[in-house]
Order: sequence, then C-alpha cells, then structure tokens
Amino acid sequence: MQNIEAQVNEYLQLHTNKYYFSGSVLIAQNGNILISKGYGMANYELDVPNTPQTKFRIASITKQFTAMAIMQLQEKNLLNVNDSIIKHIPDYPETGKEITIHHLLTHTSGIPNFTSFPDYEETMMIPSSVETTIAKFKDKPLEFTPGEKYSYCNSGYILLGYIIENISGKPYETYLLENIFQPLEMKNTGYDHYSKIIKNRASGYYMTGNGSINAAYIDTSIGYSTGALYSTVEDLYLWDRALYTEKIVSKASLDNAFTPFLENYGYGWLITELFNHKVVGHGGAINGFVTNLDRYINDDICIIVLCNNGFSMINVISKDLAAIVFGEKYELPLERTAIKLGPKIYDAYIGEYELAPNFIITITKENDQIFAQATAQSKVEIYPESETEFFYTLVYAQITFVKNEKGEVTQLILHQNGQEMPAKKIN
Repeated sequence: MQNIEAQVNEYLQLHTNKYYFSGSVLIAQNGNILISKGYGMANYELDVPNTPQTKFRIASITKQFTAMAIMQLQEKNLLNVNDSIIKHIPDYPETGKEITIHHLLTHTSGIPNFTSFPDYEETMMIPSSVETTIAKFKDKPLEFTPGEKYSYCNSGYILLGYIIENISGKPYETYLLENIFQPLEMKNTGYDHYSKIIKNRASGYYMTGNGSINAAYIDTSIGYSTGALYSTVEDLYLWDRALYTEKIVSKASLDNAFTPFLENYGYGWLITELFNHKVVGHGGAINGFVTNLDRYINDDICIIVLCNNGFSMINVISKDLAAIVFGEKYELPLERTAIKLGPKIYDAYIGEYELAPNFIITITKENDQIFAQATAQSKVEIYPESETEFFYTLVYAQITFVKNEKGEVTQLILHQNGQEMPAKKIN
C-alpha cells in the first residue's frame, strides 16, 4: 500500500508540474482508501488548493444516478424499461412510439444529440427548462431505427430526467436527494446551481504552458439529468460502496445496469476490461472539468479522478493509476523540449492524413510554425523534438512523420492514450 501511494504521488505530481493536472483523486481497495488527495488549485485566482472535500462538476457521471433512479421506479412498478416513451411523455411526437426507456438508457434511441447541434455553444449559457431543451430535438428525424445502433446521446438522458419528474411528481434534483443522496449520506453531492453559494466548489479552467483561461459559462439547466451534478471523490466513494449492496436497488437491478449492450454500454455505465480486469465505469466532460469513475468490481478496487482543468488527460491518468494498482507497466509523463528546425522541413509534412473514415488530421504551416487540426477540432501548434517527431502541449500526445525509401512522407503516427494510430497521407 505504501508503495502504491508513493507511486501515485510521484506520477500525479509530475502531471501537475508538467501538464497542469488539477483535481482530486481517490483510490480504494477492499474497503480501504489507499490514497485520497488533491492536486493543483480549486481556485487559481484565490490560491485555494484542491482537497478530497473539493466539489467538482461531475458532468456525465450524472448519468449513472439518472439511470439508477429509473431502476428504482421500475422496482416500484411505476414504469418498465421496455415501455415506449410515449407512455410517460404523452405529447412526444410519433417517433416516440418506437423508442423505449431501454433505448434511452443505452444510447440506442436514434434521437439526435442536442449538444452536437451547431448552435449549442451559442446557447449553452441561456437558462432552459427541460421542456425547452426537449423542444430542440424532439421534432427532428431519428438518425437510425431505435435499437439498431449505439450513438452517445445526451438528449436521451434529458428525457429520462423528465420521465423521473413526471412519474415521481418531484423535481429531478429533489428525487435524487431524497432517494439516493440522503440515504447514502452523500452530503457533498447535489445539483450545481450557479447562483447558489456552494462551499468548497471548484472553478473550471483550461490550462496549458501557453496560458490559462477560465472556462466558458454554461447554465446548469442545460446539463440537467445528463450532466448537472457536482460531487467529491469521497462522496463518490460512498456511492461505490453502496453499489456492492442493495441499499438503493436490488441485485437484479444492479445486474441489469451493469449488463453491456451495444458498444459495451449498460444503464449509465460502460462495461469493459483493462489489464484483464472487468471495469464498470464512466467519464464526463463539461466546461473546464473532466471526470472519471472506474470500479473494478471483481477486485473491489475503485479509482476516482475529478479534474478542474478541462485539458487534463483523464483517460491516460485513469489508465495509468490502474496500472500502478495492478502492477502493470506505465510511463511517467516526460517533459518534452522543442528544438529549432528550418521551416522548409515542414513543407514535406503539409497535407491531409486519414486516421479513420471521415476523420482527418490536417497539417498546415504558417510562417515558421506547424499546426495540426483533427476533424471538428481546433487547429493547434505542434512542436518538433526531432526532424520527424513532434509533440502537442495541450494534451499528452505526439506525432511521428514516416517517410518511404525515396524520402517522401507517406503517413503519420499519432501516439496518444498508450496507442499508436497510423494515418495515411491522402492529400
């Protein structure tokens, strides 16, 4: 245990110093907390440090609480996951007849995802009632036949919150408070109303070596039952412990929630394997925050990472923390140093590289700088550490350009999240 704590501390301190990790982490095994600690600042303007009691927006970790509320209502025979949503939202358009609650829970409804709409960023700061949010997507055509495919959909979880309110007769946040948070004594978890004074609440940032900014404002009514909750690592650990019991729902309901359907998604949980250990978890991202909760349920290990730097490498960090606990290989974050290259060298790299169908990395040059831009993402500068190897500063990722025998650049390799992903030059 001492060794794990020392390794975790060394690893996270390096991420904090080199890549601006800012957040709180809790790791527990067999009911014993191995480490519970804050890194960086909850508020950088006031120099308030993160602690295990700091409250973070947990973003899409909210979905597992929404899903569990649905399971509770099913146990009370107030709904069935195979019900058509029309039964519980009578004024929903005709398409609702084909869509079941199960489809909403598993992201297989075909409903368009409203957070992907072109006007989302322009409207996210405007308060929105649940009816107003539903009106944004309910009349749009389905993207596929319900049950046919998986497509991550915040719209579906908005509808689940609305169903919880319609059936219980209580606001979504009141239902969760009375039926989950209070019974489990999760006193530091709730609905994140911006106007309320919430002690120990972290501010959200985007931080890099090139400067830091406060995250853009988002009204929490937008997140609602898909992403509006806040919590602490310690409260989420209470949640983890409860899920080994029947305090909230029966074992049968838990088994349903943890059953993988399309793309390994259950009811508010992703069910996968890492290092040959089953993991039931979920991540989240909302303005200035990234979060992850992983439960290795056959090992009784829980790893919780809550960050208030939206650029923190949550997937890499969570995976590496698991590697430390399981005694697997992991890499300490390296500090990378840019070298000077003649800008003419960049000319050979300019072009488009296909990482996957419809996903392109475009390399461009401006003056003496070289930039990479992935499909639907911002253009960012990359920095040379050799003639063919470049690194990002915003994320822990690198690009290697590959040449053939004639010296022509034929592909690049993206190194990220422990993977090496080749992309053929197509233009």
